[in-house]
Amino acid sequence: MPTKIFLAIILAAAVVVAAIVLRERGEDKAALEAQAQALIKDFGGSLLNALKGSIESSGPVEAVAFCNKEAPGIAEQASRQSGWQISRTSLKPRNAAAAPDDFERKAMSEFVGRIAAGEPVASLRHAEIVENNGRRNFRYVQAIPTGELCLGCHGGAIKPDVAAKIRALYPADQATGFKPGDMRGAFTLSKPL
Repeated sequence: MPTKIFLAIILAAAVVVAAIVLRERGEDKAALEAQAQALIKDFGGSLLNALKGSIESSGPVEAVAFCNKEAPGIAEQASRQSGWQISRTSLKPRNAAAAPDDFERKAMSEFVGRIAAGEPVASLRHAEIVENNGRRNFRYVQAIPTGELCLGCHGGAIKPDVAAKIRALYPADQATGFKPGDMRGAFTLSKPL
């Protein structure tokens, strides 16, 4: 009889510990999601302000060159300062080096289905703790809606001089034909745990 009681106590303790660990992981995930959203707000704001400044000072053709040379550096700086890996990707990438990995492609493909079901692009997010090569990472993907500013280089009616610059800098470009509100791509963040 004492053995059964002892086993019941151990089982109950294991259940309590498991519940605490799962609750803490859920709280950790929520905190990580909040951090990711704040980083995207800062990174996206910096990128948008820099792009607007480039368009205003040099015009749309030079803004394409700005995106080619400067935008990756803005992402690298944000990554260094935050300790996260921060970048952008798309199902229709302009830069082949920014093509999505399997995790990002799956998240964005799910977003496409959710958009078709009526969800607004700006609300689409996916967060998950994944394990790769024995290491846990927090992955976060957030859709980027196509805004009016984007259309000059990513829309359906791109001016010939802008289109020529895009072809020169991005010979494998797929990132055109978007309309306002379309999912242009996604911010993608990762943090080792």
